[in-house]
Amino acid sequence: MRLARHPLAIMVARVNRPIEIAPSILPADFARLGEECIDLEKAGAHRIHWDVMDGVFVPNITVGPDVVKSIRPHLTIHCEAHLMVMKPDEIAPLYLAAGCETVMVHAEACTHLHRSLNNIRTLGGRSGVVLNPHTPASTIQHVLDQTDHILVMTVNPGFGGQAYIPLLDKIAELKAMVDASGYEIDIEIDGGISATTIGECAAAGANVFVSGSALFKYDDKAEGIAELTSIAEAARA
Repeated sequence: MRLARHPLAIMVARVNRPIEIAPSILPADFARLGEECIDLEKAGAHRIHWDVMDGVFVPNITVGPDVVKSIRPHLTIHCEAHLMVMKPDEIAPLYLAAGCETVMVHAEACTHLHRSLNNIRTLGGRSGVVLNPHTPASTIQHVLDQTDHILVMTVNPGFGGQAYIPLLDKIAELKAMVDASGYEIDIEIDGGISATTIGECAAAGANVFVSGSALFKYDDKAEGIAELTSIAEAARA
């Protein structure tokens, strides 16, 4: 009997998903957070990236589900919740109920990662898994069938404005895994994304990019989103 080859051993064509810019809410003026999110949508953002911190998994505390719920009706674009929390299985349903289409959990925080991702899908959401800089790509090799989205941290989570950590080999490894799997999975990068760093991440295989501090430095955020998108698309061409 001939044994089936492992999926990762099969040579497949590289599949490129659309380039998207996902502004982080961390640098926003929290006194007018709703207006800031509406302005980002008008500027051409493809999705809003909600950084959710619990003060335990990471030192800071940010926004609860009620904040997201209050702003969600004023937006038409995709909302994603990045849960930097110690109890993701308890918290994920709250952000799905608040209107986030994608909820991402840290592999490092999940005792049973396959179950955590499946639970998000069961509740009607898109499941995402997040990898800290030190966490190897191989950690999620056996949960790709339960994954819609992969987020690669290129900073240590918990603070905005940190220096970018280049992890191009890791991004490329994940892209190869995704292409070999045959599943439609977005690869997103979070941490230090700017006009200087976005191109190499796109060339390595990522298609969604969280931009916080760099994007908010533009006087015209529409110009910033357009520039970042253009650089990423050119690098991948």
